[in-house]
Amino acid sequence: MSDAIKLTREVTATRIPSGEQFFIPAGTEVQIIQSLGDTYTIASALGLARLEGKDADALGRQVTVSAAPAAAGDAPPPPADVERQIWEKLKTVYDPEIPVNIVDLGLVYDLILENGKAGVKMTLTAPGCGMGPVLQQEAQRKILDIPGVTETEVFLVWDPPWHQGMISEAGRMKLGMV
Repeated sequence: MSDAIKLTREVTATRIPSGEQFFIPAGTEVQIIQSLGDTYTIASALGLARLEGKDADALGRQVTVSAAPAAAGDAPPPPADVERQIWEKLKTVYDPEIPVNIVDLGLVYDLILENGKAGVKMTLTAPGCGMGPVLQQEAQRKILDIPGVTETEVFLVWDPPWHQGMISEAGRMKLGMV
């Protein structure tokens, strides 16, 4: 956890755990609870919230910029490379309350890549989690940044139900479960 920081400008944030968007005014004191991937989990008198990397400057941090898309006419990378890159990108999506990425949490069930179209099936640790659509959109955005991906859809599924046994060994170690 960081020392208190005053926001240098107003930011749009996502309230945790409801997932609703709200504004945090400039000058609000916040503490960074978690800084993983390209998002920040912050605490303030307004509660817990998630900030996107594009708003890092309001925290006095460097802004995170997405990779530039491939230029028109560039040869698409081999599908195996694209699939590997998708898995790597998914490992940069974090639950704002748990310091483990969605892959190591066991939330990503399936990835299908066909002719530049990526389909991902993922779940949540709890069906009522308001952050589900936020994580879903973040995964879609990051996958679309990958050269060779022309379209993506991330589906939230509930079968099989998630349980702690789905967490990878790396995730268990990060959570102190090993």
